[in-house]
Amino acid sequence: MGSTITPLSETKLFKPLKVGNFTLQHRIVFPPLTRNRNDNDHTPIPIMEKYYADRASTPGTLVISEATSVSHAEEGQRNVPGFVSENQVAAWSKIIDAVHAKGSFFFQQIWALGRASTTDYIAERGFPYRSSSNVPLAGSDVAPRAMTEEEILETIQNFVDSAKRVVAAGGDGVEIHSAHGYLLDQFLSDSINTRTDKWGGSIENRSRLTLEVVKAVVAAIGAEKVAIRFSPYAGFQGAEKSDINELYTYLVDELKKLNVKFAYLSLVEATGDPAAIVLGAEQINKGKTLDFILEAWDNLSPVLVAGGYKPDTAAWALEEHYKKWDVLIAFGRDFLANPDLVYRVKNGIELNKYNRATFYLTMSNVGYNDYPFSPEYLKANA
Repeated sequence: MGSTITPLSETKLFKPLKVGNFTLQHRIVFPPLTRNRNDNDHTPIPIMEKYYADRASTPGTLVISEATSVSHAEEGQRNVPGFVSENQVAAWSKIIDAVHAKGSFFFQQIWALGRASTTDYIAERGFPYRSSSNVPLAGSDVAPRAMTEEEILETIQNFVDSAKRVVAAGGDGVEIHSAHGYLLDQFLSDSINTRTDKWGGSIENRSRLTLEVVKAVVAAIGAEKVAIRFSPYAGFQGAEKSDINELYTYLVDELKKLNVKFAYLSLVEATGDPAAIVLGAEQINKGKTLDFILEAWDNLSPVLVAGGYKPDTAAWALEEHYKKWDVLIAFGRDFLANPDLVYRVKNGIELNKYNRATFYLTMSNVGYNDYPFSPEYLKANA
């Protein structure tokens, strides 16, 4: 007797899951993707409404914004967005409304860049180039200066203020970016953080900024509207850690001590390191899994995992590797190339191929809103 293949539509990929205050209708998530389409004042432009709304086209989808700066001082790369000025908030509010109009849900990823800022751009704008310590990025001859206590406390408040603005603008919640070598991760990493005060040194001290940000944001908007992103295994932007298991076990334990239910925990697998995917570097921590974090988290809330998944490998991961846990799967490159990705996966329709050369074309519609919906989707929704 020949074997039968279960259609992806009948796997856990399409099993609903409660996240925060809402219920997703499937496990395919549109994750944060920097696209550089914002204007020179870091404000979303109109083409972004269509881009986000199209990827929310299957009702019950979780859409997460590109990483968004929590202060003008942290708008440290050209054409990345902020959620600070009235114009920025108004533009994002239109995007949020467009996603909601499709029956889907919207989280804003919020970040601070620290030493990941472009040094000449920061200088041009008159803001300080700073990090947890004065350790430069590899290949750079410009070292950031260590942040002062006052600047650290101001950063915590900036996260809080941005989270409040997101919720006031209609967003369903925020994802705090403590990954991939950006500011919060620069404090977590013992390769970068060489401080000797209460913000550096021990695991407890290196974790302090991330935990203080999370606690403050939870107090401001409620845990059910808060998610946190970690990338334990990534070497992107030099954020390696020598004590991965101990560090992230401590972080999870401290988050659990808050005795609240977060919206979700976002984790990047070793295979999702941008240093390997984007820059072509050799993947570090090959073969390592996130299992120790999921065991410690113990289904406190759903976990979103990213790691270069395709529809079939995502279904396998949910049915086999992660079957004990409530897991969502992030699809980055395939989702940017397929506005109707959820529909295509559910109905076994071939995917558009993405064009990496157009990922970051400043303010351009090329490689942005020119990826077509499938004829089958258009006919079904005529």
